[in-house]
Amino acid sequence: MLKRLFDITASTIGLILFSPLLLAIAVWVKLDSRGPVFYRGERGGRDGKPFRIFKFRSMVTDADKIGGPSTSDDDPRVTRSGRFIRSLKLDELTQLINVVLGHMSLVGPRPEVVWKVRNYDDQGRKTLVNRPGITDWASIWNSDEGGVLAGVPDADEAYDKVIYPYKLKLQLYYIQTCSFWGDIKIILYTLLKIVRKGWIPKELKDYPTFEQLRDEVQKLVAEKEKPGN
Repeated sequence: MLKRLFDITASTIGLILFSPLLLAIAVWVKLDSRGPVFYRGERGGRDGKPFRIFKFRSMVTDADKIGGPSTSDDDPRVTRSGRFIRSLKLDELTQLINVVLGHMSLVGPRPEVVWKVRNYDDQGRKTLVNRPGITDWASIWNSDEGGVLAGVPDADEAYDKVIYPYKLKLQLYYIQTCSFWGDIKIILYTLLKIVRKGWIPKELKDYPTFEQLRDEVQKLVAEKEKPGN
């Protein structure tokens, strides 16, 4: 009950305070490329129930029909305005609407596309007991997923094989240890990570750094490019 009350209060205040910024971003997105202001992709929510997410559109219209759900920094589907708002996570701000509507929480496992959720194994399904969130431990750990996947021929495969196993481990850790004050810590850590990209909290010291993830991805690409593969 406390978590939900905090979600509604903080998200409502956030939408009011950020309304001038949200309006400016909306105008830029609309003027920068053809298409709607919002991307309303379907995601798997609590217990796997689908919902439509609110995100500022950072890619060309119908991008999900052109390529997969994973996006690298050099993905040609990303628009000019999209590169900027994605770099500062500004495209995520409108998910405060989803929080107010009850689809999401401020803190919780990041929601995945519906078809991936439907294919979850037993471990993956454990992450659906809570509402998905705007941020969580995995978001802080891998805050530059696009950079990790940059230049990779198959970003979806690299995500599934290199990033997702660590991400799932952190999501399960959150489910097992979540608390109201723990959520406050994650929110504060997230804000700090935005302004200090190289900072790593002590809770994540045992997880691969950006450079180590890049190395793992490059090894995967090299293995795929070997003759006979």
